[in-house]
Amino acid sequence: MPRFEPVVRESTPSIIAGKLRKAIGLGHIPPGAQLGEAELARELGVSRGPLREAMQRLTQEGLLISIRNRGLFVITMTDDEVRDMYVARTAVERAAAELILQKGFEDVVARLLDLVKAMKKAADAEDLDALSEADMAYHETLVVSAGSTRLTRMHQTLLTETRMCLTALEKKYPDPHTRVAEHQAIAEALGAGNAELVEELLISHMDDALQRLTDNENEGLASGCDGNRSSRIGGIESGKQPATA
Repeated sequence: MPRFEPVVRESTPSIIAGKLRKAIGLGHIPPGAQLGEAELARELGVSRGPLREAMQRLTQEGLLISIRNRGLFVITMTDDEVRDMYVARTAVERAAAELILQKGFEDVVARLLDLVKAMKKAADAEDLDALSEADMAYHETLVVSAGSTRLTRMHQTLLTETRMCLTALEKKYPDPHTRVAEHQAIAEALGAGNAELVEELLISHMDDALQRLTDNENEGLASGCDGNRSSRIGGIESGKQPATA
């Protein structure tokens, strides 16, 4: 039996794709914005070859769209796409929870409950940005802990799309502690090994979020999914639209 697991190193395109994915989710590159190679290459400090490969990955994931003779643009989500995103997230997270329950879950539950504590701290301080970051970290931890590279890969794109809706969703919770309670209940059900309850709570959690986004008939579902966040990541500023190459 080998003493060490092999060291896995991310490729440069993978790292760039991660930065762009997060920047899109946080609204630093807003929906509908055109991605200019020259500007992004300068900001990220990379050559155009790995950048093109990273952008191709995001195109394959559906976060970017190529328009002939115009270039690459960040998607603008429609109402149906937002609904579809929640359907897909529900399926992926249910599958992840099932795998976790099959292989042992004590360590995973401990990490999830630590994130619930971070969520509660943020809710107590009325820090919605910190609350949302802990929320996203919770769901990412749930899926990554399942140990499925395919589920993780699919989930990365879905979380980016979810981030694009966070500003709208935050406003739909009069009491942010409601979000904390939902996540705590899921973690506790997982800790109890109750597969049926975990599935029920995950479905209810996703359905509730979607319902809150659709509770105003006068607004389109996707109208708030503009990813307009206030923080900064990877050298790309909020609200700054990259120039075309």
